[in-house]
Amino acid sequence: MYLEIITPDKKVFAGEVDAAQFPGAKGSFEVLDLHAPLISTLEKGSVRITTKQGHEFFTVDGGVVEVLNNKIIVLAESVSA
Repeated sequence: MYLEIITPDKKVFAGEVDAAQFPGAKGSFEVLDLHAPLISTLEKGSVRITTKQGHEFFTVDGGVVEVLNNKIIVLAESVSA
């Protein structure tokens, strides 16, 4: 699946991932390959992505995530690695 993490200032991450875990407004959730369409708000917290190289972590300060047709777009207020 393809993931993009974007802030108002820049694109923080773009690439293929095997899984992604997000701090949803009603609790943490994970997105895997062929996930059902989804739109959710994000709370401040850690985003964990799993790639072929391992895990990467980003801290988001809130935002929105959309999952559609094996593409994940995260629009975050701010992100720190």
